[in-house]
Amino acid sequence: MNPKRAGMPARGIVPVTRASRADGRTKRTRRFVLVLYVAGVDRKSTEAIAAITRLCDEHLEGRYQLGIVDIYQQPALAREEQIIAAPTLIIKRPLPSRRLVGSMEDLEKVLVGLEGMPRS
Repeated sequence: MNPKRAGMPARGIVPVTRASRADGRTKRTRRFVLVLYVAGVDRKSTEAIAAITRLCDEHLEGRYQLGIVDIYQQPALAREEQIIAAPTLIIKRPLPSRRLVGSMEDLEKVLVGLEGMPRS
């Protein structure tokens, strides 16, 4: 069967969203879905937002979706996620989801939480 007639890509062409590995398998580009829960506009919240935004811009390079939730403005979301302290970063994707609680200034801790991210 001719691949072009079957609607299949020509042999050896890999879709742009995947990268070839040495063993011939392909790997999808990892996307990150993050939600940062903060408590108002205090110093800790402002620092956490700045740190996570900077980290995402420098290390995830357009491969992330970041949501910021003020637990005072949206208490129902905080209850739903069982947030007991702020700031809390929930890493929803890639699975398994993880939570980081406390200062987001420790870049090493946050990168370890993201698993597999390059460390500066």
